[in-house]
Amino acid sequence: MNLRQLLLGAVLLAFTTFSLLVVGEVGYFGLWQAGFASNASLQILLDLCIACGLGGLWLIGDAKQRGVSAWPWLIAVLALGSIGLLAYLFLRERSALPRPAH
Repeated sequence: MNLRQLLLGAVLLAFTTFSLLVVGEVGYFGLWQAGFASNASLQILLDLCIACGLGGLWLIGDAKQRGVSAWPWLIAVLALGSIGLLAYLFLRERSALPRPAH
């Protein structure tokens, strides 16, 4: 396991654990309701949607380059937000393409 995968794994584990605690407290739809509670929280929700949308577009190209299906990961991003992107990045490190020699 390389350093990048170790760091991604740590962030994925910590954020997923925190997210599960929050969902246990307010429920999955409670997260979405909180996003509409004020203009400030709506701005954060929209920012997350934009970032995940851009991450999803990148994921499609990366998955195609690696010869894997992007669909399961896109569904994970839609359902779980950045957790889906973090999981993809963590797992792609295990099968990282060799870097070209300079």
